[in-house]
Amino acid sequence: MLGQWGDGSWEREGTRSASADDLALGAAVAQAQDGDEAAFAVLYRFVQPGLLGYLRGTVGEGAEVVAAAAWREIARELPRFRGDGHGFRGWTASIARRHARGPLRRRGASPRSTGSPGTPQTGDHLDHTLPGAPLSAEAAQALVARLPRAQAEVVLLRHVVCLDESAVARVMGRPSAVVRVLARRGVRSLARLLGPDDATHDVAGTLGESR
Repeated sequence: MLGQWGDGSWEREGTRSASADDLALGAAVAQAQDGDEAAFAVLYRFVQPGLLGYLRGTVGEGAEVVAAAAWREIARELPRFRGDGHGFRGWTASIARRHARGPLRRRGASPRSTGSPGTPQTGDHLDHTLPGAPLSAEAAQALVARLPRAQAEVVLLRHVVCLDESAVARVMGRPSAVVRVLARRGVRSLARLLGPDDATHDVAGTLGESR
């Protein structure tokens, strides 16, 4: 599975139709590669919320700094990218993940770790959340931090960055079958912690600032 991307292409696998957002993102990427600065601003608006949400869940404090460093590389390497809108999300996530290694290494964590030293316990935040009210960013981050590390990253990549299974597998360097199992377990773990059936929707919306 990993070898077929050895040429740097991030084309979507299979025949599943692209979403309207991914089609629009793909068009913006192509225009930005031709030097259209306005198109680059459009693709940034498409990708940054999910990318920052992913980094908030993995790096915690300092996510904005890591995101800024990742975007500098994205802008520099954009002419070399080959792929569609969904592939662009995966490509940018892989760059962000690489930039997250430094802060995590300094904290003694791995690139798959979530949260950061001093992350409050989930219950401390949920106790102050009214029933039916949206999760706070702190509560969402604390929820993800309580998941097993690999489960947390899969949940973030699937539900915050909105990658499909094969793209998550590529970003993490794991087989798709393993990603599938981790995704199921992560969703079940969140549901046990949060309660509602739409636990991943709530966490994704909060960390990704998409709502």
